[in-house]
Amino acid sequence: MYLRHFGLREHPFSLTPDTSFFFACSNYQEGLNTLLVAARNGEGFIKITGEVGNGKTLLCRKFLATLNQGQQATTLIGTQDEASASRTGTRFVTAYLPNPYLEPRSLLLALADEFRIQLEPNVDQHLLLKELTRALLNFAREGKRVLVCLDEAQAMPLESLEVLRLLTNLETEKRKLLQVVLFGQPELNDRLRHNSIRQLRQRISFQYELKGLRRDELERYLRHRVMVAGYAGETLFNRAAVGKMHRVTGGTPRLVNIVAHKALMLAFAEGRQVVGGKHVAEAAADTPEVRRDWLPWALFGTVVALAASALTLGYWL
Repeated sequence: MYLRHFGLREHPFSLTPDTSFFFACSNYQEGLNTLLVAARNGEGFIKITGEVGNGKTLLCRKFLATLNQGQQATTLIGTQDEASASRTGTRFVTAYLPNPYLEPRSLLLALADEFRIQLEPNVDQHLLLKELTRALLNFAREGKRVLVCLDEAQAMPLESLEVLRLLTNLETEKRKLLQVVLFGQPELNDRLRHNSIRQLRQRISFQYELKGLRRDELERYLRHRVMVAGYAGETLFNRAAVGKMHRVTGGTPRLVNIVAHKALMLAFAEGRQVVGGKHVAEAAADTPEVRRDWLPWALFGTVVALAASALTLGYWL
C-alpha cells in the first residue's frame, strides 16, 4: 500500500517474528546473552518471562538461529557438517514447541516427533520414555547437546512440566542430556510456585525478564526497522511521533508495530513523507490495547486553552 511512497521493499512493522528485524537493545541483548551462556554451560532449565507483546517469540527464534550459526543444524534435527561443527565448538540439536498446552503423553510424542524417533502406533508411555532416553544417549555419544524451547510455557499443565523435569534427570558424568528453555508470560512464575513442581523451580539456574523499549531505544528501533525494510533516509518518524508513540504503547514492541503501521498508512493517505505526532495519535485511537492515560492530559490541555480564550474574550467585552 505505502511501500513505493516511502521507498520500502517490505513492510517494516509486520507482526511475524522475523529475525532479520531483531533489534539488539540493551534488554534484548542481555536476554540473548543469558540464553547463550546458559545453553553453552549445559544448564538444565532456563526461564525467560515477559509481558504480552514484549518479543519473547522473536528472541527465541533469534536465540536458536544464533546457537546454530555456522552449523547445518535446524530447529529440527537435520544433518550437521562435522568440519563446520568443529569450527563452532558445541553442536546442538534443537527443538521448538510453539504450543506446549499438551498433557504428558502428547508432550512426549511431540518431542519424539521433533527428534525424528520412529515409534510403533499406540506405543505406551513406558516405551515412549525408553525411546526418548535412547535418542538422548545417542546424541550425547555423538557429542551433541539437546535443547528444547517451549513458547507460551505459562499454559503448560503442571503434570507436563513434571515430565520435563524427569527427562532432565538424565545425565552423563559430565552434563545433562536435555536442556529446556521456558518462554512465558509473567503467569509462568505463578505456576512455578506450585508446591508439586518445587523441584523443577529449584533447577532453574538462569532466568531473565524481558521489558519494553525505553524512549531513546524506541527511536532507534523505529529507524532500524525501516532501514531493514529498505528505507534510504534518516527516519520516517519525527520527534513528536516518537514521543507520542512511547506514551501510548509504553514501549511494547507489538503495540509499537501496530501503531507504526497504521501511522504510516495515515501519513501516506495525506501524501506526507514523514510521520508526525498527529498520525500516531490517530493510529492509537484506532488501537484498543494502547494506553489511554495520555488522553485526559491531552483533553486537559484543550480545556485550558479554551478557558483561557473565554477569559480573554470576557475581559475585552
